[in-house]
Amino acid sequence: MALNPQIQTVLDDLAATPAPAANTLTVAENRALGLAFASFAGDVTPVREVRDTTFRNGDHDVPIRIYTPETAPTGPPVPVTVFFHGGGWVFGDLDSQDHFARVVATRSKTVVVSVDYRLAPEHRFPAAVEDTYAALQWVERNAGTFGADPKRIALFGESAGGNLAAVTAQEAKRRGGPTVTFQALAYPATDRFDDSASMYDNAAGPLLTRPWLEWFWGAYLNTPDEGADPRVSPLRAEDLTGLPATFVVTAELDPLRDQGIRYADALRDAGVPVTHRPVEGAPHAFLSFTRDVQVSRDVLNEIGDAIGAAFA
Repeated sequence: MALNPQIQTVLDDLAATPAPAANTLTVAENRALGLAFASFAGDVTPVREVRDTTFRNGDHDVPIRIYTPETAPTGPPVPVTVFFHGGGWVFGDLDSQDHFARVVATRSKTVVVSVDYRLAPEHRFPAAVEDTYAALQWVERNAGTFGADPKRIALFGESAGGNLAAVTAQEAKRRGGPTVTFQALAYPATDRFDDSASMYDNAAGPLLTRPWLEWFWGAYLNTPDEGADPRVSPLRAEDLTGLPATFVVTAELDPLRDQGIRYADALRDAGVPVTHRPVEGAPHAFLSFTRDVQVSRDVLNEIGDAIGAAFA
C-alpha cells in the first residue's frame, strides 16, 4: 500500500532539508535528529499535574516524570502506566515523547510514569533493561505516594521502548513480580536476528532503514551474540505463558513489522489475550506525527483507550 498522504507530506517536509543518511551520523547528531521529532507532536494535552523526580538504582539516579491526568478521578487510587520512550536505545528522554505520556494518561485515566532510562553507547545492554525493571519495582513500592494503585500496573513502550516494555514484562514474570496487568507495544523490536519479509521490503524505509537499525543494534549491544538473549529479543524467550494481556501496534512500511506480528502471534499461541492493530500506509515512528497526521492521533488514542479498558 502507498504511504499515507498526510505522512507523505511530513516526510516531504523533512526531506526538504538534505541530510546524510542517519546511519552515517554520530551519536550526538542522531540525538539531535531524535529531539527534532518532538516538533511534530502538536498542541500540548493538558494534565492535572506533572512532577519530575528520580529514584536510585544501584549507583545512579534514574529520572522519571509523573503525569496525573484531569480525567483521573480524585479520591481512590487509580491505575498506573509505566512508559518507556523510543529512540533506538540511543536517544530520547522525558521531553522527546512528552505527548505520548500526556495523551495516554488522559485517554486511559491512569497516572503515567515516564522513565528516562540510561542510553547507549555510554551505557550498553543490559543497562536500559536494569533501569526499566527497577522503575517497575519503584512504581509498585511508591504508587501510593502519587495516588496510584500498585496492584494495577500497565506497561507502554514505543519502538525501542516497546522492546523494553516487552522485556520488562518478561522480567517481572521471571523474577516473581511486580504484577503487570497489561502491556501496549507500539512497533516493538522483538528479535535481533529477524530475517522476515518486512526487513527486506522496507529496508530503505521510509524513516527507519535497515542500515540505521543495524547502527542502533551496534550502539546498544556489547557483542553480536547478545542478540539471542531474551532480554534483547523477547520473541526468543522459551516460555511466553502467563504474560499480561497485550496490545500490539505494527506499521505496514516498517522493517520491524513482521517481528511485531510474530510476537503477537507467539503470545496468542501461549494463551495470552492479544489485540493486534496493523496500520496501513504507515512507517516506523508514525506516532510522532500527531500534529499533522490523523491516523497517528487515532492510534495513540486507541492505545490509551486499550490501557483504560484493561482496568475498567
